[in-house]
Amino acid sequence: MQQDSLLDKNTIFPLQPNSTIPKLGFLGVGWIGRNRLEAIAKHQVAEITYVSDTVPANSEEALKTALNAQAVASLDDMLTEEVDGIVIATPSALHAEQTITALKAGKAVFCQKPLGRNRKEIQKVVEAARAADKLLGVDLSYRNTQAMQAVHRVIQSGELGEIYGVELVFHNAYGPDKPWFYDPKLSGGGCVIDLGVHLVDLAMWCLNFPAVASVNSSLFSKGKRIISLEEEVEDYATASINLKTGPHVQLTCSWNLPAGQEAIISANFYGTNGGVAFKNRNGSFYDFVAERYYGTRTEVLCSPPDDWSGRAGVVWANRLAAGEKYHAEAEEFIKVAEVLDKMYGK
Repeated sequence: MQQDSLLDKNTIFPLQPNSTIPKLGFLGVGWIGRNRLEAIAKHQVAEITYVSDTVPANSEEALKTALNAQAVASLDDMLTEEVDGIVIATPSALHAEQTITALKAGKAVFCQKPLGRNRKEIQKVVEAARAADKLLGVDLSYRNTQAMQAVHRVIQSGELGEIYGVELVFHNAYGPDKPWFYDPKLSGGGCVIDLGVHLVDLAMWCLNFPAVASVNSSLFSKGKRIISLEEEVEDYATASINLKTGPHVQLTCSWNLPAGQEAIISANFYGTNGGVAFKNRNGSFYDFVAERYYGTRTEVLCSPPDDWSGRAGVVWANRLAAGEKYHAEAEEFIKVAEVLDKMYGK
């Protein structure tokens, strides 16, 4: 299999025929927001019109890439008639409200995960997108890696037979560096909502978003079981998820785990005709492989390099340029949030 064939780049870049280059505002241009801005600028799928950040130095840095953009003070300043979409990378507590504000102003939105701190918030965002008939995207970035695209294709082909087991892992040797991550009222939770959201999304996406029968979880903070989720966030979590379609999903994620390397990231799917896996290489946060398993034999489907960072935003901008409006796939964000809420005992 040719690695270049793993992604249909015509759906990502360049722009499709008859597309109109959209004008975008970027709300929050710290490390994550700037990464998205730079990727979109690199592939020339949108015109960057505005940037805004509470830290002036972040806006100044972003303007080094977006030379023709204007730095403004707030989201409201971006909601001008000329702007087609807003890219949001602010603290989690602000995501739902800011996204709804932009949607109600008639703007498409691409938001950093999580879209909201719980299912209720995300439901309101999706309803706003539907009412406005605007394209809504969330930065669930691992879907857009070549390795995960290869895994998804194998599963969708049916060649694994009956899938019965899924094992998901995301261990990050570091914890977030901003205080709000550790305040459950602001963050919505700890490693589950920060890292587990990616794992749940990958499993549900590959299995076509089946209904969930039950979820049992254990959450820890500094080695002790959490007593009150209103007072502290988890840095280690494990969950057993039973799907109504049959498969069992086992999920584990953590911050600051002494795992002997910077990161362990994997999504393994096992069926009656073999397995397929997405996993990081040598503890890297960026290098991923896709492997197909036949008993004791392994076939490598895809391996680095893959310049995937920021690709999810590029895909969204390209879809916006093609004139896409609200899409029912936004309902998937609610389904992922339902699983996370169950892990938190909500």
